[in-house]
Amino acid sequence: MTDWLSSTWEPNWRSFQYFNTYRLVLASLIFLTMLFPHEWTARLNLLPSPGIFALTGGYMLGVIGGLLLSTYWQKRFNFQLSLQVLFDVTVVSLMMYLAGGVGSGLGILLLVSLAAASLVGRGRLVLFYAAQATLAVLSSEIYGVFAADFDSASVVQAGFLSAGFFATAILARLLGQRAMVNEDLARRRGIALDNQIRISQRVVERMQDGVLIVGANGLVVRHNPVARTMLGLPEAGAVSLTSSAPALAAALDAWGAGAGHEAVQFCAAEGGELHARFARTTSSDGEVLVFLEDVGRLKDRAQQMKLASLGRLTASIAHEIRNPLSAISHAGELLREERRGEMQDRLLRILNDNVVRLDRIVKDVLELGRQQRAQPELVHLDEFCSAFVEHFLAAENLPADAVRLEMSAGSAICFDRSHLHQVLWNLVSNGFRHSSRGPGAVRIATVGANGEGRVELHVVDDGPGVPESVREQVFEPFFTTHHQGTGLGLFIARELCVANGASLQLASAPSGGHFIIVGRNDTCLLPEPNDVRAAN
Repeated sequence: MTDWLSSTWEPNWRSFQYFNTYRLVLASLIFLTMLFPHEWTARLNLLPSPGIFALTGGYMLGVIGGLLLSTYWQKRFNFQLSLQVLFDVTVVSLMMYLAGGVGSGLGILLLVSLAAASLVGRGRLVLFYAAQATLAVLSSEIYGVFAADFDSASVVQAGFLSAGFFATAILARLLGQRAMVNEDLARRRGIALDNQIRISQRVVERMQDGVLIVGANGLVVRHNPVARTMLGLPEAGAVSLTSSAPALAAALDAWGAGAGHEAVQFCAAEGGELHARFARTTSSDGEVLVFLEDVGRLKDRAQQMKLASLGRLTASIAHEIRNPLSAISHAGELLREERRGEMQDRLLRILNDNVVRLDRIVKDVLELGRQQRAQPELVHLDEFCSAFVEHFLAAENLPADAVRLEMSAGSAICFDRSHLHQVLWNLVSNGFRHSSRGPGAVRIATVGANGEGRVELHVVDDGPGVPESVREQVFEPFFTTHHQGTGLGLFIARELCVANGASLQLASAPSGGHFIIVGRNDTCLLPEPNDVRAAN
């Protein structure tokens, strides 16, 4: 391994503190051994004396100082570590000399200190520590041979011990290097995993579909905000799927037993239709993923795509139709001026009626692509509806009592004036077309909605009403039950309501058509299109 002295290193103060704690325990034990009877410590060859007590006491004080320094002044790591190791080398070498040299066995203490220092120290310094320990032990032993009658063979033992110093330092350094590399790898992988988890959580939270994680015990372990809204789940804490969505829980159990389908449709608590898909995970707890989709939203999306393509097609066709239609109309006017007979006049009337009808269809189709951005303002309904009814009756040449107003004093709605005029025109003309055409055949009324800051505008006629078989189709484009209708009036009216942050609904009524515009009267900032249920 060529990079065992690599600079991949960071100061590890916690490990250094553990090392100093070990040294403090060792110093305390050595100091206490001096207090025991000599018979118990005879193998150490250390006789209690003022010099020994001073040496062990000083060692203990130095270790305490090093521990406090590494705890409260975490700077200059290499300097502190080198100082403590050299202090150990000096003290242990002196104790070895006083105990009779290498034969006392105290050299093992230096091996432990060098191993610990090599684990936490920088690569090149570990060789310096081993060299200092070798010089100290060999110098002490050689001096003992000449000055204290040590056995000369003990120099060979000191050499073997010194070789052990280098081997211990190098092996501990290799081990420490690998531990640091693995620790750094684990740290980087932990950061990457944490980032991935955060990204996954954000993706799941921002998904337009609901996501549930259901445990093997049937508890919803985790869910995103969309699923919480769909099923009415609490924000935190595990909840039983059976209590929240019994139909979904039954389908999940059947799928888990192999008797059900992977996808199922069911009704949510608020009456909406949901589509659920199940998927197994590799989790050791046997958790299951449940994906929820709002069927209504999927239908709306498909409808929007259909309308977008249809709008582009019909708009281009309408432009092409308008020119020949104008030519036909102009030719009919020229023929009418000749007045050749009653039969020709009848044919010209038929021609003119169909030209007018085609022109109205073309205008409605072009209106789909020309819907301007809403500019809502607070419209006072009593004044606006009075002016609208007067204009409508004059334009359609209807009696003054054909439309009746039932306005609440001070009622208002946040709406674009031109858009509201167009919506009411479509609703009132459609209602009058299917009404009895008598006095009060169409009624416009305001009602306070079930919700603070909301208002309802009702348009009711006295006709036969909308059959149940076509109630879900009345807002679809080009659907009409009248032979002269275009099928775009109600669709455009609903789109204009949505553009103004309101909604257009068809209410259930025993007789007569009953349409309700639900909007806001507290703020004219456009909210998300709402589906507020009208008050009965």
